[in-house]
Amino acid sequence: MLLLLLLTLAAVLPGIGSAVAQEPTAPPEPTPTTPADEPASGVPVGGSLNNAGERLPGVTVRALDASGNPVAETTSGEGGRWELTLPPGTYTFEVDTETLPEGVSVQSTVERAVVAGRSNVVIFSFGEARSGTGVDTGEKLLRTVVDGLRFGLIIAIAGVGLSLIFGTTGLTNFAHGELVTLGAVAAWVFNVSFGIQLIPATVLAVLVGIIIGLLNNGLIWAPLRRRHTGLIAQLVVSIGLAIALRYLILIFFSDRTQAFADYQGQRELQWGPLAITPVNLACIVISLVVLVGVALLLQRTRIGKAMRAVADNRDLAASSGIDVERVVRFVWALGGALAALGGVLYGLSELGGRVQWEMGFKLLLLMFAGITLGGLGTAYGALVGCVIVGLVVQLSTLVISPDLKYIGGLLILIVILVIRPQGILGSRARIG
Repeated sequence: MLLLLLLTLAAVLPGIGSAVAQEPTAPPEPTPTTPADEPASGVPVGGSLNNAGERLPGVTVRALDASGNPVAETTSGEGGRWELTLPPGTYTFEVDTETLPEGVSVQSTVERAVVAGRSNVVIFSFGEARSGTGVDTGEKLLRTVVDGLRFGLIIAIAGVGLSLIFGTTGLTNFAHGELVTLGAVAAWVFNVSFGIQLIPATVLAVLVGIIIGLLNNGLIWAPLRRRHTGLIAQLVVSIGLAIALRYLILIFFSDRTQAFADYQGQRELQWGPLAITPVNLACIVISLVVLVGVALLLQRTRIGKAMRAVADNRDLAASSGIDVERVVRFVWALGGALAALGGVLYGLSELGGRVQWEMGFKLLLLMFAGITLGGLGTAYGALVGCVIVGLVVQLSTLVISPDLKYIGGLLILIVILVIRPQGILGSRARIG
């Protein structure tokens, strides 16, 4: 009987459930959906249309998907600024040539991956495109030499502080590359996050570099010197500090290259066979002015003469009444300022107006090669050596791939250490 009852319930219950489910209910009203009703979501992508300093308003910019179909388009406003909102993905961006002013042409389309959580800037090149086959050998060599001088001066800006620190303290500071990166990152934060124009943002970044240099000395190196820690132990500390700073920058900044908001997509200025962008020309002028200022500081001021005295013989300078620790603090502040400025100039001219989390680490080898070539501890030697390294690195691109050009710096470092370890302007032996 119990088994018969269970079988009866099993047969009846599904019917009850279906009856309940079939009770008439008011179906929901269908809601028509159109693309205009969909919520606007995506990643902002933008840029500025700039033809050799001339802003281009009223120009149509559109984004195409992988199949070549238009996804979105917009028109540039005052100042040439434009912006689109797109889902993450890879797009081809193009300018509608019919909307360009008369006499202005765009060189090519731009393919770019749009990624959430980063600055997505698209840069178009305007003007007549120059083919590589249209430049003769002499013209190409001249341009490469000028580019090498520019690069060497930037290495010198960042490397002079490293050389002065070694000269006054004997420390081989492997964390100096991270001071370069921190200067560039500080300028990017002021420029992009706070909306400050890049020139005053660079001045603020130099002040940040001074503070970082003083904190480095006050919190780490001065206590180690008071404890008479050996130079080898200090070198190891500097390597650990470099690794820690590098990955802190990675954590709090970004693992991707980030662009400055200003001086993007510049057109080359042409003087006969010489062609150079305004940014690169400004970097050369700024580097020369700053390096001449450092030279005058060392030659004509009391603190400069004290720095040279401490670098030559620390104990003799102290016995002559020079406050050695005060001089060392000044050197660290100056080194931090020059490293920060070098980082901004390096990002503007060598990285195409961008900042990267390990840019200083990549430049560190070339700084060491330059100051070793010129003579460790000598500011003028660092200047000469860094310019030579910059020339060799850039000229090497005439015969090898540009991706391998930094190998020249490593070869110079090896050859100089084998043939003339004291460098071009360094002393063979130091007494005291």
